[in-house]
Amino acid sequence: MTQPSSPIQPARPPLPSAESWLEGIPTPKGKQDRYAVAAFATSLPGLVPIAVVLAAVALRRIKRAGGHGKRLAYGALAVSLCWVIATSVAVTLNLVGEHQRGIGKTVSISQVEVGRCFDADLEASTLRLVRIADCAAAHTGEAYAKVQAALVGLSTAQTGSVATQQCAGAFVEFVGTPYERSELDMYYVVLTDRAVADGNVLCLVGMPGTHLTGTMRGSQR
Repeated sequence: MTQPSSPIQPARPPLPSAESWLEGIPTPKGKQDRYAVAAFATSLPGLVPIAVVLAAVALRRIKRAGGHGKRLAYGALAVSLCWVIATSVAVTLNLVGEHQRGIGKTVSISQVEVGRCFDADLEASTLRLVRIADCAAAHTGEAYAKVQAALVGLSTAQTGSVATQQCAGAFVEFVGTPYERSELDMYYVVLTDRAVADGNVLCLVGMPGTHLTGTMRGSQR
């Protein structure tokens, strides 16, 4: 008797090659350059000089020998730049805040700092106190220089002559016009409690009977 033939088995599809199994699976990245990793790590807490140097070394190494970590290095540079900008803004705001805090304060005329503007009666025979003002707003005077003058042993008239001469030299540098041709008036305060090396004459500029707006630096008035 003829034996029944075995049922035909469907042919199994061939197994995919090992290489095709890897399709769609990300290839593991190589190790990140250790200098790039260190650069990014040091940039986060704000160690800008160290981070910048490490990032530069990492980029040079990656360019020369290849490897991974370029994004980390550039990221470290970007974070460092943010720290620099943030620090600059903070310093600027602090300086502006310190300047603004003095506005409106009444001080002795001898305590007015160079670059400060003030309100006072410039026509008074004796001027002892002034009120610190904002240079951008209307004000009566501005301290523009502190100069050195050898005043020891001089008479009152001689002191005035020497102090005026020294302040006049600083006047033309500050205003841009010689005092003799300027519409502005010049004043001086002898700082008897200051050493000559620190500047013992404070030079002021103003215009009695009117107000100034803005600094007189380079005004050519």
